Amino acid sequence: MIPRKPIFPGVIELNFQAGEVLGCNLYLVYDQDEWVLIDIGYEETVDDFINIIRELDFPLSQCKTLIATHADVDHIQGLAKAKQALKTSVTAHPNAVEPLQTGDKLKTLAEIEAQNLNLEMPPVEIEHQVSDGDIIRVGNLELEVWHTPGHTDSQLAFRMGDVLLSGDNIYRDGCIGAIDAHHGSDIKAFIGSLTRIRDSDVKWLAPSHGPIFAKDNAMLDRVIGRVEGYLHMADFGTLADGWPLMDQWDDEVAQGILPEGLQTPAS
Repeated sequence: MIPRKPIFPGVIELNFQAGEVLGCNLYLVYDQDEWVLIDIGYEETVDDFINIIRELDFPLSQCKTLIATHADVDHIQGLAKAKQALKTSVTAHPNAVEPLQTGDKLKTLAEIEAQNLNLEMPPVEIEHQVSDGDIIRVGNLELEVWHTPGHTDSQLAFRMGDVLLSGDNIYRDGCIGAIDAHHGSDIKAFIGSLTRIRDSDVKWLAPSHGPIFAKDNAMLDRVIGRVEGYLHMADFGTLADGWPLMDQWDDEVAQGILPEGLQTPAS
């Protein structure tokens, strides 16, 4: 048995516990002998994480469920393997069920042809579906489920007291989860989720990548302002509301306007 290094009472982050980053953040939430694991990462690291859990003296048979924060391959590729090893169930948002149960490579971003990326995406049965406001009980602990869409349509966060296990919503450096139409991103929804986090009274954010950090409303204000700008940028294509430059171009074409200093050549 190795000493447990909880980051909060009842919460162990397995990369921090191991002293090395093996993949996305995995949160083991426990009370008494019962425990759940939030995300599992890639298939190749499943055995490493299970060995850590075993060395921490958590009974493998007492894993209540494996929880998917959302259906992106870097978070859930190892679900089928871990489920079989632990003989437990899988819990996810309803929007994650179809891509996880079918092993949808496109929506999980396991396959991006233009980047020559082609990962296996083993399908896995989802026994439990949770939505906003549901409670997941672990011993005497309660995880309040938040549906925080934007990065994906299935993104979940989990509140426990003054801690929010915040998924891919926001990171310490002010970055946010990737915005990509293929896996269900929605800029307006993202703004709503970030606003909800900012306006909450949680004190600590424990994201799915990178270090845990104290919630900083001034930083969140800056991020929300930046993301609001994405609604009017061609950078985000079909996910943007519009591109104001094209409205300006319509007017300039109709009025025959060229930039100052540039004149239409005489015919």
